Amino acid sequence: MKVLIVENEIYLAQSISSKLSEVGYTCKIVATIKEALEEGHYDIVLLSTNISGQNFYPAIEKYKNSIIILLISYISNDTVSKPLKMGVDDYMLKPFMIEELIRKIDHLFEYKKFKKENEFLKNYIENSFKNSSLKQVDAKKIIPPVLIKSSYQKLIDKLVYEYAKSIKVTPVFIAVDSSHAMEKIEQYDNRTLLYLVNFQNLRKSEKAKLLSIIDKKRVILCTTDSNEELNNNFNVLSLDNYNKIYENGDILSIDDYVKYIIQSFQNKFTDTELSKKLGISRKSLWEKRKKYGINKKK
Repeated sequence: MKVLIVENEIYLAQSISSKLSEVGYTCKIVATIKEALEEGHYDIVLLSTNISGQNFYPAIEKYKNSIIILLISYISNDTVSKPLKMGVDDYMLKPFMIEELIRKIDHLFEYKKFKKENEFLKNYIENSFKNSSLKQVDAKKIIPPVLIKSSYQKLIDKLVYEYAKSIKVTPVFIAVDSSHAMEKIEQYDNRTLLYLVNFQNLRKSEKAKLLSIIDKKRVILCTTDSNEELNNNFNVLSLDNYNKIYENGDILSIDDYVKYIIQSFQNKFTDTELSKKLGISRKSLWEKRKKYGINKKK
């Protein structure tokens, strides 16, 4: 990453540059705001606020899309409060340990990266849900522990997403049929909201074990098996009345359609009947179960 050091205390600037270079940063030192304004893009800008007689605010505006850390001699409205409102990320009060500056740079870089990733995923998720309607379910009325049933997984995902937004909590997502899922679930206490999917893929003994583990935990458990019944204190919400394979133009891929049919109807038809309805052989049905990770119902 490229770092611009705007500092007229040459010894300090050189010390910072030397330490940052040792850990892989590429540094450029300038002693005036005018020089800083003539530079190109930098990932990080270390900006001194006490360069005599020079207004540093234009530099903040120029590099507002970079990570900006102020190097200040004292705390005031002009050196801290106002710059932070303009988009500065943080500040270091002189004198400071350069190791602490490096720690702060690393932290801010990771924060910015995760913020961008989170924004991307949020936009992607909301776009994928825009054609899936939930007109009759108020997400705020969900009270964990709850079992949500629907033959269309996206409807459950959208409902849980809206519920999490409404209570301003980020749930922990775990596919219960994944490796070490039980061990992961055991790590969380009853304050954590767990969103557990693929309950329909577990064997009877595995379901019993899972239900024992999540007893008294804050859980949203979901299944695409509309016939699933639990003999415990779970609330039950069924979305099957609102399900459509084609939801406002949302067309399933062939693989998703076959997976949907197997998960939804393997309890209602024998393998011979189900394979015939899908137009495939029983061997092909077995192979598709293996491909999609669907366990044969006993």
